Amino acid sequence: MENQKILSAFSYLSIFFAPFIVPLVVYFISKDSYVKSHSIRALISHLIPVGFGIILFAVFVISTFSFNTFDPDSSSSTFLIIWFASFAIYLLVSIGILIWNIVQAVRVIR
Repeated sequence: MENQKILSAFSYLSIFFAPFIVPLVVYFISKDSYVKSHSIRALISHLIPVGFGIILFAVFVISTFSFNTFDPDSSSSTFLIIWFASFAIYLLVSIGILIWNIVQAVRVIR
């Protein structure tokens, strides 16, 4: 039972060094349903910042074209506000997911 806990915690903590590879390898190698469920949860939690990054990058690109920031005479600060807000949201989500993974790893080990 101790090996299952270690593999499950390792899946969560892999966000620091191999976020997608380790949970997938653990999922396909392990035969225990407990470990498989934790590796899938870890993989999903590792994919959330990627999804948010893609969405916020699209917001950044759309705001770049819609606010015509290529014009040097334009003094619109809306573009910068959207960019900083998008970056702040991405940073908060990433930090939240990182903390959640650490908490889940500690809970699994106990």
